[in-house]
Amino acid sequence: MSALNKTIYIGQREISEQAKPFVIAELSGNHNQSFELAKQMIKAAADAGVDAIKLQTYTADSMTLNIDSDNFRIMEPDSLWYGRHLHELYQQACTPYEWHKALFEYANELGLIAFSSPFDEGAVDFLESLNVPCYKIASFELTDLPLIKKAASTGKPLIMSTGMATEAEIIEAINTAKSAGCQDIIILKCTSTYPASAGNTNLITIQDMQQKFNCLVGLSDHTTGIGVAVASVALGACVIEKHFVLDRTAGGVDAEFSLEPNEFKALCDNAAMAHKALGKVTYGGSAAEEKSKYYRRSIFVCCDLKAGEKLTTDNIKIVRPAIGLAPKHWDRVLGKIAKQDIKAGSALTDDLLV
Repeated sequence: MSALNKTIYIGQREISEQAKPFVIAELSGNHNQSFELAKQMIKAAADAGVDAIKLQTYTADSMTLNIDSDNFRIMEPDSLWYGRHLHELYQQACTPYEWHKALFEYANELGLIAFSSPFDEGAVDFLESLNVPCYKIASFELTDLPLIKKAASTGKPLIMSTGMATEAEIIEAINTAKSAGCQDIIILKCTSTYPASAGNTNLITIQDMQQKFNCLVGLSDHTTGIGVAVASVALGACVIEKHFVLDRTAGGVDAEFSLEPNEFKALCDNAAMAHKALGKVTYGGSAAEEKSKYYRRSIFVCCDLKAGEKLTTDNIKIVRPAIGLAPKHWDRVLGKIAKQDIKAGSALTDDLLV
């Protein structure tokens, strides 16, 4: 882990490298335009042990133009949304503004922190009216400096995903946020492919980001499964964001790279365990290992010896437990003389030798 000693609070929750990872369940558009399904997702996420629920705040019109042109159509054949018109896709995936207040309140009732990603300046104003505790800037909006300035000007903590971003673009985004009055900044390593492959995730960048940008760093993860996210904890990730779905087989715009409730529970449990396992630099064994030292090896007499008899490889042996001379003394004691009769099974000690 890095030597960062920064602490940021979102609500009452500490975000730092010393605290267990802050786990965010991203609802995105997997609610399929059902308010009741969105509530069920929040309840399931709370039961899975997440710290926070995140929505996305936009309308199709605030995201793109409703014009029938290939300029506004997804044309990459390997995309999950190949052939879809952007306006149509965002219309399907958006979370209605009129749901936000009720969903935030429900999440809070369940003990969760609730916030959102605004995708335009008007969305920031709307979220401010709901008194959200922080803001998340999505990777595709990292170069929208007016949006970052607007969110940062609230003075609330800012989480920014950095998928696709160059070092210069990340620095520009951070400097924009700071100039607008935000000092509590968390940046997330992110690979903006859907789903992302482990081979393209490059987690080692987390440590480089900590050093280069002097910020707390987390992971916004679009890979399948939990392995990549848990591994990020060992590199100092203090925030983990994953997309959430109740049932992948039931569909949802992001279902393919989203975690189901039992998987999210495994992520929360394993991320906390990974963080706890990091501990501190330790040599010589922990206090918990002290009793185990009994079962190291030492030198024992393996045949009855008479006083005056010489120690040889036939009558002494290195075995468990470690209550006699340590094995490092083997060459020194070979050829020594027994001071007294010694029964087989006795641990060899210097006071038994001439």
